[in-house]
Amino acid sequence: MNTVQITGNLAKDPIIRATKTGKAVASFSVGVSKRITKANGDILDLTDWVNVTAWGKLAEAAGNELTKGSYVFVEGRYSTRSYDTPDGQRRYITEVVAVSYTHLTLPTNR
Repeated sequence: MNTVQITGNLAKDPIIRATKTGKAVASFSVGVSKRITKANGDILDLTDWVNVTAWGKLAEAAGNELTKGSYVFVEGRYSTRSYDTPDGQRRYITEVVAVSYTHLTLPTNR
């Protein structure tokens, strides 16, 4: 099973573009925070930045509704793809391909 659920804030506005066939695709990054307590009792806030891609109508909606700082719940699947750079090096990208998202209201007690 390949299901991913994340909740966090957008790092910047989604980037919306179209494929050669005209299908919309949106790319954005979600900051997923966690708090850990170190052995000495210090509390450390850490953020993982998760790349997200949405396609079609979902991409169009993300482009219209989401902006930098939006608090979202994203559900999708992990995907890894590769490409070759002009100098011949292979690069890999791991991202969440969104199947749905919900624009949430940020809790007031954060």
